[in-house]
Order: sequence, then structure tokens, then C-alpha cells
Amino acid sequence: MKAIKAALFDLDGVVFDTEKQYTVFWGEQCRLYHPEYPGLEHEIKGQTLDQIYEHWWSGDLKKERAVITQRLNDFEAQMAFEYVEGFEHFVADLRAHGVKTAVVTSSNQPKMQSVFRARKEFQQLFDAILTSEDFAESKPSPDCYLKGAARFSLAPSECVVFEDSFNGLKSGRAANMFVVGLTTTNSEESIKPLSDVQIANYKGLSYDSLVQLFNA
Repeated sequence: MKAIKAALFDLDGVVFDTEKQYTVFWGEQCRLYHPEYPGLEHEIKGQTLDQIYEHWWSGDLKKERAVITQRLNDFEAQMAFEYVEGFEHFVADLRAHGVKTAVVTSSNQPKMQSVFRARKEFQQLFDAILTSEDFAESKPSPDCYLKGAARFSLAPSECVVFEDSFNGLKSGRAANMFVVGLTTTNSEESIKPLSDVQIANYKGLSYDSLVQLFNA
């Protein structure tokens, strides 16, 4: 039976149930600056801020980046960082069985400082926290998850990825890792082709049940 040696978690929609909050924020910005693209806030999920700016706030809109960044920082400072149901118990069970845990997120350091202020215990749940500053390429490139495995000197086949966005799921797949897809952002049907297992939350999930899925 193959062992799981590391669990690599995206942040929003995977550790924290924040996607609805971000949809509100980016929905407002997209309607303001890109009314010609209804639903753009859903298309940009899983992208870094730099990617979003490069694709959607360039040219004449480049001057608006500083304004949006300030709005985003203010928004994130007031966000409710609520864990996806069952996460804390699940990650504690993984660690009790010797599994290394890491956050692998497209979020940047300013965002993480907001998380650390809101959740004093957060850093103690993980052996490593990798942010956008750590990656040469953003999701859907496998770069971030390969770096997560390398942080623990592990092979991709020894790692499990937890993701919710299409770009994130593609990243985990491209890294040749076992991918658990959360339906916090997209439907089970839509993420099934990009993930090995689909879950709504971590309620009832344990190290033992994950190992069974991993070896199925």
C-alpha cells in the first residue's frame, strides 16, 4: 500500500471558505471596469493578482491597479476566514500520522499577514507555507506543487493536492499528484475530469480514509 507523505492545500475555497467573499469583491471590480464581460469574476478564480492585472488591467487601465490593490488589502483585512467544515480535525489527524502539510497558494504575503492576524493558530497547522512570491510560474503550471513536494524532498507520487479552482486542479494534475477536488467553488460534475476524488468538505474524512482513496 502506497503511503501519503505530504498533503498540499490551496488556501481559498480549500482551507478557508472564502470564495463567496472574493466573488463579491471581484464582481464589483469587474462590473466597474469590464461590464462587457459578465461573469469575469468566476473566470479569474485561481489566478494571482499579477496575472489578473496583466490580462485585465493593462493599457489604459494600468493606472487603476494601485486603487484596486488598496481596495483588496482593505477588503482582506476585514474578511471572515472561516475554515471549510472539518478541516482542523482532518489536518490534525494527518499530522498525527506523520504527514507533512503545506499551504500552496497564489495569494501573496500581504494577504497572508491578514490571515495570520485573524487566525493566530494558522501557522501551527502547517509545516510550510508557500505563496505567490515563491513561484516562477503560477497555476495552472505545476511549478508551485512541484516546489511544495521539493520542500519536503518528496516525489510527486507521495503527495496529495487539495484544490477547488480549475487552474489549481490543472496544476495538481500537471504535477502528477493525486488530486482531491473540493466543490466549494465549482460543481462536482465540472471538476470531476480534473480530480481523482471530489468532496464538499472534510467532514468524515480522515487519514485512514484518504489512504484508502489514494490506493484505490
